[in-house]
Amino acid sequence: MTALEVRHLHKRNGQHVAVDDVSFTVEEGEIFGIIGPNGAGKTTTVESIAGLRTPDSGSISVLGLDPVTDRAEVRERLGVQLQESSFPDAITVSEALDLYSSFYRDPVDWRELMELLGLTEKRSTRYKALSGGQKQRLSIALALVGNPKVAILDELTTGLDPQARRDTWSLVERVRDTGVTILLVTHFMDEAERLSDRIAVIDGGRVVAVDTPAGLIAQATAEQQIRFRVSRPLDRSILTELPEVSRVEVVEGSWLVTGREQLVSGVVGALARAQVVAEDLRVDQRTLDDAFVAFTGRAPESTEGSERKVG
Repeated sequence: MTALEVRHLHKRNGQHVAVDDVSFTVEEGEIFGIIGPNGAGKTTTVESIAGLRTPDSGSISVLGLDPVTDRAEVRERLGVQLQESSFPDAITVSEALDLYSSFYRDPVDWRELMELLGLTEKRSTRYKALSGGQKQRLSIALALVGNPKVAILDELTTGLDPQARRDTWSLVERVRDTGVTILLVTHFMDEAERLSDRIAVIDGGRVVAVDTPAGLIAQATAEQQIRFRVSRPLDRSILTELPEVSRVEVVEGSWLVTGREQLVSGVVGALARAQVVAEDLRVDQRTLDDAFVAFTGRAPESTEGSERKVG
């Protein structure tokens, strides 16, 4: 069944068109990712879904309800963890969960939720003393304490170290396993690729592609690449004349060959006929980063370590 449906959403902020024409559906039990450059309209879209903004035109359905006309009912069924959240420094973890629990008709047992998210040992810790990862766990817990059927998680791992990010990913997967449909907005391509069942790419206020992570990669990056070293001198034409090959480069002694399907078998066969052994042969795997660049024309920015961030 469909948990969320957005049709031809349009929202203007003053003279700026934040969302031009966004449409997508999210099925129950999915983790549905939304990616796109800064200013693409991602946050405006999810805030409209949450009823925090009123669209200028288009329609939104959350479990069959309109976030504007059925605001109270949507609030009971939709949990939201926004990109920027803050709480009083002196409030403890248990106090915050108990307080938020009182806002809902049928909340979950916040003590069980605290255990699920690994916060039990921090129940008496004040908000200001929590680490970044613990604050994010609390933010997720507060989004789930109302026993929602759908949860919006907006940039939930921004600012976390790599280990805290991966711990948070595991939490999100456990939450999905309890039956909650998740709408995940993220700048991190590895996060979207790891967690999402399907992804919408938004650019310029429009959805430019929707597919599984593998489907987006396949759509945007039809070519393959392999790299290797050769055991003896090789005539470049042996490779360039292959129908599967579109480009051949030699960089610091390594051969980089780009081409279409059957590239690996075609190149290996040609090398064998030339009695050349391909040493340290590696097939370069395409990633969601590559698909993002193809769909939006924007290059990812490097972040600390091997993490990659866009926007």
